Amino acid sequence: MEIIVNTLNDATVNISKNHIAGIEYKTVSVKFPHPTIPQPLKLEWMFQADDVYSTWSPVIRTERSINPDWNKMHTDSKLHSGAPLHTLISSKGKNRLCIAISDPVTPIRISTGICEEKAAVECEVELFTQNGTSPIREYSVVLRLDTRDIAYEDSIRNAVDWWENACGYKAAHVPDAALLPLDSLWYSFHQNLSTDEIIKECKQAKLLGMKSVIIDDGWQTDDSNRGYAYCGDWNVSKNKIKDMRALVDQIHALDMKIILWFSVPYMGIYAKSYSKFSHMLLNGPSSNETVFILDPRYRQVREYLTNIYEKAVLEWDLDGLKLDFLDSFYLTEKSRQPDPDRDTESLEAAIGMLMEEITRRVRAIKQDILIEFRHSYVGPGMRRYGNILRVTDCPMDALKNRGDIINLRLTSGSTAVHSDMLMWNYDASVETAALQLCCVLYGVPQISMRLDQLPQKHKDMIRFYLRFWLTYRDVLLNGRLYANNPESNYSLVWAEKDGVSVYTAYTNPVICCSSEKTIAVNATTSDMLILMGAENKCYRVLDCVGNELKKGTVESQLFKVDVPTAGIVFIER
Repeated sequence: MEIIVNTLNDATVNISKNHIAGIEYKTVSVKFPHPTIPQPLKLEWMFQADDVYSTWSPVIRTERSINPDWNKMHTDSKLHSGAPLHTLISSKGKNRLCIAISDPVTPIRISTGICEEKAAVECEVELFTQNGTSPIREYSVVLRLDTRDIAYEDSIRNAVDWWENACGYKAAHVPDAALLPLDSLWYSFHQNLSTDEIIKECKQAKLLGMKSVIIDDGWQTDDSNRGYAYCGDWNVSKNKIKDMRALVDQIHALDMKIILWFSVPYMGIYAKSYSKFSHMLLNGPSSNETVFILDPRYRQVREYLTNIYEKAVLEWDLDGLKLDFLDSFYLTEKSRQPDPDRDTESLEAAIGMLMEEITRRVRAIKQDILIEFRHSYVGPGMRRYGNILRVTDCPMDALKNRGDIINLRLTSGSTAVHSDMLMWNYDASVETAALQLCCVLYGVPQISMRLDQLPQKHKDMIRFYLRFWLTYRDVLLNGRLYANNPESNYSLVWAEKDGVSVYTAYTNPVICCSSEKTIAVNATTSDMLILMGAENKCYRVLDCVGNELKKGTVESQLFKVDVPTAGIVFIER
């Protein structure tokens, strides 16, 4: 694959290549004659391949077609959004071309599309896609091009290992608490918080199997309009929570951990601190807006934010921080203008400096502190700082939750992957409610329902499914993960470890029972599953609240077993 270089820069570009174990590595070296803020630089090549069926990347959520070259599929990556990985997949789920780039910090775009004239894939990597970086004299990056005929999941996992081991982006330590179910108060409470209701909720959550609680937006303001005009001071609303440390102590007395929400970049016009930072904004001030984005390129901004989190952890004894909206940092025409008061002109460098200082100081207080990030700031650069990566908000959307759980799992290595907060209608059937949990089994479930208002059957279902999840957590989270048909949002997903397989069927496929013990969750609307290769093995069927419905012996090589929606069948000798 010969690369053509297109650049507006006054630069010298050299490309060297190396082949290792079927993978081509192309090192691109760029040198400027003097310090330069680089213009976009494009690397283009043609990929001749048959059976290219779909496209996958960490930022492509549902539309995974291959697209023509005049409407390419794009993967955008920078430190606080996305990851530089883009994969072409065959109709049978095999890797055709996995493009990974060694630099997850610099703004980069990877694009692919079919060239009609050549019936080939036109590939493009664009470097320096965001103006406003600091001047540089030289730059080097490695393109890793994997064309091996292996499972697409393995090609992605191998690229993630390469980032960690060869490129030096070691992920943060993951405490066990990050790998346990929790109760999030966002969808269930929104901003309508009170100490008594929080404690009441935590008592119920503990009984159902949840080990932590996230207190979300609302604790810092009396305003309940769901906006951010009052963000920035981060003082406790005394009308909601009279004493934050006392509340934390009560939650700890329940043997639960507490994570507190902060919106990192937002500074609202009603915050007392607004006047101090009104000239240190990326996008303001403006007469028709009420909230703006702080500019971390100012040392004062970074120190202010870091002090807030350090003080909160120290004084309130917090176990974790939910650091929200990190992907909202962006440059405007105004903030691209130089300012000698900044200590860097690179936004990516400033975000890295901010996160480095935050994590260093809060981990000095609590080594195992939990730090939650949310889609889309989940790439290898950000995994150095956060140990929980959560699916972005998709209320009651089990389909997106299921797809994004798998997307995150494939690129997140050992980092804890969490579902978006689960919610459903309080009048829904217990099977419909259970499907929300069925769709997130391969990540850590976050529940966000008013537990005291749930029907008893719903509580029984949560208790059963969380107990099931905890029993097989090691397989679900640490097993080798497979996800069929990414172009169909994963029709069949399973994890294997130490002779145990846990399948979840989202359509009506055949379940292969080759492991010593196979567990199959029926996340379809059909009341049966087809088992293959389980002849003479014993099976047992439970419904979604844990009642045993049936047991027997598999009588044939292909065997139909009745399993209700959200029910589970266990197969073993």
